[in-house]
Amino acid sequence: MRRSIATVSVPGNLREKLEAIAAAGFDGIEIFEQDFIAEAGSPAEIGAMIRDHGLGIEIFQPFRDFEGLVGARRVKAFDRAERKFDLMQQLGTDLVLVCSSVASDAIGGIDRAADDFRELGERAAKRGLRVGYEALAWGRHVNDHRDAWEVVRRADHPNVGLILDSFHTLGRKLDPETIRRVPGDRIFFVQLADAPLIEMDLLYWSRHFRNMPGEGDLDVTAFMRAVMATGYRGPVSLEIFNDQFRGGRPETVARDGHRSLVHLLDRVRREEPGVEVGLPPIPDRIAATGIEFIEFATSAAESGDLTRQLAALGFARTGRHRTKSVELWQQGKIRIVVNTETSGFAHSAYVTHGTGICDIGIGVSDAAATMERARALGANPFHQPVGPGETDIPAIRGVGGSVMHFIDDSADLAGVWEREFVAEADTGSGAGGGDAGLTRIDHLGETMAYDEMLSWALFYTSIFDLVKSPMVDVADPDGLVRSQAIEAPEGALRLTLNGAETHRTFAGRFLADSFNSAVQHTAFACDDILATSTALTGIGFAPLPIPSNYYDDLAARFDLDPGLLARLRAGQIMYDRDAGGEFFQLYSQPTPGGLFFEIVERRGTYAGYGAPNAPFRIAAQKRLVRPKGIPKS
Repeated sequence: MRRSIATVSVPGNLREKLEAIAAAGFDGIEIFEQDFIAEAGSPAEIGAMIRDHGLGIEIFQPFRDFEGLVGARRVKAFDRAERKFDLMQQLGTDLVLVCSSVASDAIGGIDRAADDFRELGERAAKRGLRVGYEALAWGRHVNDHRDAWEVVRRADHPNVGLILDSFHTLGRKLDPETIRRVPGDRIFFVQLADAPLIEMDLLYWSRHFRNMPGEGDLDVTAFMRAVMATGYRGPVSLEIFNDQFRGGRPETVARDGHRSLVHLLDRVRREEPGVEVGLPPIPDRIAATGIEFIEFATSAAESGDLTRQLAALGFARTGRHRTKSVELWQQGKIRIVVNTETSGFAHSAYVTHGTGICDIGIGVSDAAATMERARALGANPFHQPVGPGETDIPAIRGVGGSVMHFIDDSADLAGVWEREFVAEADTGSGAGGGDAGLTRIDHLGETMAYDEMLSWALFYTSIFDLVKSPMVDVADPDGLVRSQAIEAPEGALRLTLNGAETHRTFAGRFLADSFNSAVQHTAFACDDILATSTALTGIGFAPLPIPSNYYDDLAARFDLDPGLLARLRAGQIMYDRDAGGEFFQLYSQPTPGGLFFEIVERRGTYAGYGAPNAPFRIAAQKRLVRPKGIPKS
């Protein structure tokens, strides 16, 4: 099954589009008329240029406002079609997309439209060409794929077939199961797009908010399952109109598009038994079991500030690497690696971003299978030389150029800590301040530009068995940050993707100051936040100061026991509640670069991340972080 993408989906000029599309692994393109017209060169030269990139021209589109016209307008429509046929033959493609008419003077009637397409099919057949008919969701008389199919059926011409587009079906809330009644050999082409669920004009929604399958809320998998059940085995193509993508990088958009198609077809193969999607077999989405470690890249000069903060959080230094300047700090099931090497990836990350998290170790059910699936989905593998006695852990590149390692319970990977680190007992003299009851990493907050969020959400949910929560707006005193949580079943792995649109926000400033570092904050879980708060106070932890006004408002919003409220106020602990349970948050003070830690306790089945508290937390953090260039007084 050939994989294609419409040139209109990718930013740039036609040559830039083609380079990105070919590099991403597509087989062909839909040549969009606007891209063709804007390009210098004859149609034959442009067709040759496309084929020189190893791409086929699957279809020429769009041809608009054809059927249902009368008199001179009908004659002109056929004349326009003949001119497009000339162009198609010069380009080297045999299929044209005719979308249902929106012309105000078009006359309705299935038989009338079928007569028009029967004649058009005859003209196309004389040239060895084919015509595909697509129902636009906002078409004047035909706006349903079932009506478009009836036009094609009554036209009864071998050179006239149906074109299906997931947006036009799902956007109108039509049942995709009705597609199963169409013979597969009468479907000439299939276009795919997803979209967020937004109540707005269909045309505006389509032209500005489409995205890749898996990035939105439409059930594109059900649509494609129905298509494949008909026996269709022709090309599948992406047709995406999105303002955000238009301002992106061609390489990123094309890569995400190819990833979305591979992921979608893999889901279809698994959920619609017996269909052949033309993909090599790949492992299913990987079960993530948690975060095995986080690694900080820093320098010998700056590591002291970091390790003192870790000690104040109750971590103990439990090991030193046998051959490298790397320390292991632990508490509960949490492992934090502090890397002060002066060469290698961590050092490069430090030079680029400053002190920060450069590497995340993800626990998975099968590390080798994770790598195989990640490669098939276009992830960039990571590898650097390993020394004697070191373990070569499978890894790929992640957000902001960071690294993501995969660790399973195999003997080779599970024993890496004992093999590579010399155990070190806590002496109580700077190696750790005493256990504070932190148990595991609850979640990591990854900060990125807003226009990267769809891309990274697709990255995570296509590789791992994770689900997305609805996106929420977080109010910063100087703008909005959009946040979306991605979680494994029962919370084994939780990530929050935080998209900044301006450098004035707390998240945006972190991106600017760290040159797009990935992880801005780490949230540790505990079983009793009140006891943890008391323990932290005893070992010198400095919490983020929360205004008294917050606790006065808390008392008004929730019916809290006065004793509990007093302890929350004294410990600078924030609180939230939903239908499933309660949530407690305690924050560290941010570093000058904007990094910070969070301590949380979840009670019951609380499902969120304390979003109602975020504006007050951010305001408190911004009061403590000096504007860049202003020295500490």
